[in-house]
Amino acid sequence: MKTKRVLLIGYAMLTGIFASLAAENVTAADSSVILTLDQCIEIALSQNPTIHVADMEIDRLDFSRKETIGQLLPNISFTGMYNRMIAKQVAYMNMDNFPGFGDLGGDTDLPESSESSSKKKNDNGIKMGLDNSYQLGFSASLPLIAPQLWKAIDISDTQILQSIEEARSSRLSLVAQIKNAYYTLMLARDSRQVILQNLDMARFTATLYQKKFEVGTASRFEVLRANVAVANIEPELTRSELSIKQARLQLLLLMGIGQYIDIDPVGSLADIDVQRIQASISPTFDLSGNTDLRKLDLNTQLLNNTLKVQQMAWYPTLALTASYNWTSSSDGNPLRNFRWNPYSVVGLTLSVPIYQGGMRYNRIKQAKIQVDEMKWQRENLVNAVNTQVNVAYDNINLNLKQIASCGETVNQASVAHEIVAQSFEIGAATYLDLRDAELSLTTARLSKVQAIYDYIIATINLEQLLGSYNVEQYMPAR
Repeated sequence: MKTKRVLLIGYAMLTGIFASLAAENVTAADSSVILTLDQCIEIALSQNPTIHVADMEIDRLDFSRKETIGQLLPNISFTGMYNRMIAKQVAYMNMDNFPGFGDLGGDTDLPESSESSSKKKNDNGIKMGLDNSYQLGFSASLPLIAPQLWKAIDISDTQILQSIEEARSSRLSLVAQIKNAYYTLMLARDSRQVILQNLDMARFTATLYQKKFEVGTASRFEVLRANVAVANIEPELTRSELSIKQARLQLLLLMGIGQYIDIDPVGSLADIDVQRIQASISPTFDLSGNTDLRKLDLNTQLLNNTLKVQQMAWYPTLALTASYNWTSSSDGNPLRNFRWNPYSVVGLTLSVPIYQGGMRYNRIKQAKIQVDEMKWQRENLVNAVNTQVNVAYDNINLNLKQIASCGETVNQASVAHEIVAQSFEIGAATYLDLRDAELSLTTARLSKVQAIYDYIIATINLEQLLGSYNVEQYMPAR
C-alpha cells in the first residue's frame, strides 16, 4: 500500500509539474519545457524504476521479519488419517509355565513331528488389530526457549536496515546521475551557444566580403575563403545539436519518463555562482554518510548476529506441545460401525544438543573468520574513501583555478578580437588575423564553460562520496 501510494503521488506530481510548466514555462518560439534541477530530482525519485524496486525490497524483508516472528507463535494444525489393514499382525506368547495354556503358541513336550509342531504354532497365533482405523485431531506446539529464533529476529532487523541503506544508496546514486545529466545538457546548450556566436561572426565576415566583392574591393578568393569558414562551422553546430538530444534523452531516462520531451535546464553554466558553491563546501572528512561504509558496517553487524546464532546452537530448546484427537477402528465395511474415542495429550519437549560431528564448532569458526575479514575490509575501504575525498578536493581547487584562468583568458580574447575587428574594418588587419582572433575567443569561451562544468561535476562526486545529500526526505515513512 505504501508503494502504491508513492506511485500515485509521484504520478500526480509529475502530471501537475508538466501541466503547470506547459502553461507557464513554455515559450512560443521554443516548445521545450524548462525544469529546474530540483524538479528533475523530485520527478526522478518518484518515477525511476530502480527506486521502486529498492522500496519494494524493504517491504519484502519486512514480511520476512514477520515470518521469523511467526515462528515464536503457536503452530496449530489439523490432521486426518485412515488405514486399511491388509494383513493383520500375528502375535505368539510363551505360556509353558501356565498349565492348560501351552497351546497358545509356546513349546510343548508332545511327541509330535517338527513339521506338525510348526504348523500348530502358526495356527494358534493371535492376530492383532482391526480392518479399519481412523484418527482425527488437532495438534499445537509453542516454543518456550528458542535462543536461535530470538537472535534470528535481530538478523531480520539488520537485513531491513541493509535494505533501507541500499535504497538510500540508490537514491544518492540517482541524484548524482541526474545532476550529471542536467549539467551535461546545460554544457551542450552552452557549447552550442558559443558555436552559434562563432558562426554569426563568420557569417558577418562572409557577408562583409561579399559586399566588398560587389563593389570591387575584395577578390573572389577572399569571398570563397570566408564562405568556407562558415561551412566548416556548420557541422560543429550539427554535432552540438546531437549532443543536446543525447543529453536530453539520458536525463529523461533517469527521470523515468518514457516519451521524448524537449526538456531544457534553467539558465546556463556561465550564470552559476561558483563562489557561492565554493562557500557552501567546507573541508571535511566526515565519512559517516558514506553509503559504502554504512553498508559494510551493517554487513558486519549481520555477521556478528549470525555468529551469535551459531553459538546459540549449543543451547537447549524447550517447546510446549498439545494434541486433541479422535480415534475409531472397526472390521468390515469402512463406512460403518464407527466408534469414536477422544483423547488429549499435553507435554514438554526438551532438546539438548550434544554432538553433531563438529558441525556447530566449524560453523562458529567460519563466522568468526568472516567477522575478522570485515574488519580488514573496512580499514581498506576507509583508506580508499579518504583518498577519493582528497582527490575530489584537489579537483575542486584545480577547477577553481581553471575557471579563474579561463575567465581572464576570455576577457583578453574578447578585447583582442574587438581590436582586430576594428583593424580589419579599416584594412589594418588581414582576414587571417580576424579569423585567428575569432577562433581564440571561441576556444576561450568553450574552455571556460568546460571548466565550470568540471568544477560542478567534482562537487557532485564529493557530495556522493560524503553522502551529504538529504535523500531521506524522499523516502517513504515506515
